[in-house]
Amino acid sequence: MKELENLYDRIIQRVNINLRELEFEVNPYAQNAIPLGQMIKFYAFFGISPHHPLSFQFKHSNLAGSYFLGHCNVINSLLYKSDIRGDELKKKGDLFQYQCFEIPVNRDEEINITDSLLIKTLVHNFSHDPETLEEFFIKDTISMNYANIHGSPSDGCFLGPFATADLTTIRDCVIRRFAYVQAGEVSHLDIAAGTVWVRNPGEFNFIYQHPVDELNDYIFISPTAPPQGLFIDFVEDRKEAFQRVFDVVNIEHSTSVPTSASLDRYAVVKPTTTIGENVLVSQRAYLQNSYLGKGANAQENCYIINSQLEGFNVTAHGAKIIEADLGTNVFVGFNSFLRGCPDGRLTIGKDSIIMPHTIIDVKESLTIPPGQLVWGMIKDDEDLANHSIPIEKFSGITSGISMGNMYFEGNGASFVTAFKDRIHHILEANGAFFNGSEKKGHAQKNQYISFNTLQPYPEGHKKGLYPTIVIKP
Repeated sequence: MKELENLYDRIIQRVNINLRELEFEVNPYAQNAIPLGQMIKFYAFFGISPHHPLSFQFKHSNLAGSYFLGHCNVINSLLYKSDIRGDELKKKGDLFQYQCFEIPVNRDEEINITDSLLIKTLVHNFSHDPETLEEFFIKDTISMNYANIHGSPSDGCFLGPFATADLTTIRDCVIRRFAYVQAGEVSHLDIAAGTVWVRNPGEFNFIYQHPVDELNDYIFISPTAPPQGLFIDFVEDRKEAFQRVFDVVNIEHSTSVPTSASLDRYAVVKPTTTIGENVLVSQRAYLQNSYLGKGANAQENCYIINSQLEGFNVTAHGAKIIEADLGTNVFVGFNSFLRGCPDGRLTIGKDSIIMPHTIIDVKESLTIPPGQLVWGMIKDDEDLANHSIPIEKFSGITSGISMGNMYFEGNGASFVTAFKDRIHHILEANGAFFNGSEKKGHAQKNQYISFNTLQPYPEGHKKGLYPTIVIKP
């Protein structure tokens, strides 16, 4: 394992150099995250589909338990149980709209991961940086458990557990645990734990800060201990259910799936779950005793338990919904945690937007009216009143508003329009609007994916490393 250890040391050093101005030392966090011995136990796997380009290059890397789709290159990197989804990359001939520019794409976009350590991380979407249209790069970056790198090229960064970089180019930044950033482009910033920041320069700026003492109960990390808290316990308690889907070569789910829907073979589905038309269930999703109506989706690392989603619901990457009833067109953002209880269910009215990294954890019944914008940490009706506002009212804001730890400045209508347009795009890309012949999306195209496995060197000084592999059509 000597070369594996040397590669780990190389990555740590490179990230530390990038973050020296922030005086952030990554090694104490990374060394507690995953023992290198774990990285020789699991195979990697990649998908082949007529609907996605086939181009992979893996060199001097470990890919343990990780999944690849699309055009991906991994060099001098360690990836542990991560999902690299290249099914939305730009294609040659596309036009990329940026401000007043229409920029032609000259070649197929590719995901390039170099000198990085990704642990149970999702990489998805495409580069939104107009300077790197054809390359979605992740270099000199360490990403911890259940972080999301979504349409966000990254250079010299550290993402803590359950952190999200969304549609943002990040350079030499620390994004701490459970922080969410969608800000276009940021550099040399240390984003505090529990920050939710959504910015469109010149249009609006939304920022919320979770109370750290309460956040510690859900997710906590220190230089002397691995990630811990309710979020980690919740996932660990259900880890065994995934063992079978990864151990068995051919698996058949007991749940009936309509011909227009897609249930990934690496998802877990427990009785008694109903999947409607045009539903997308991605790999590593977990469904139990739930109903997903037409056009709903459960993306990577989502958990939907004892819940009902009426239809056209977006459950974004990492979101968890337990003991809840959601009306139509409800958006639940990245890594949100929504939990009612059997005797006190959570009800969310139609057309509501639950902001990314929202925590709603109630012991008694709670009802969110239709058409609400919701954020923050909510435990009861009083919290809801202080952390929500009707979307129509928010649209009328022309200068700014503050409510508790939430501050907004700019044009509320622009903020709401941006969110609604994005939600529509997500539903469209996922195939929610498929009519039998037109508007195909992931729910229809992902039915035709075959999976192939890769294994590392089992012994010797290269133990744990994968041989150089190039896969082309």
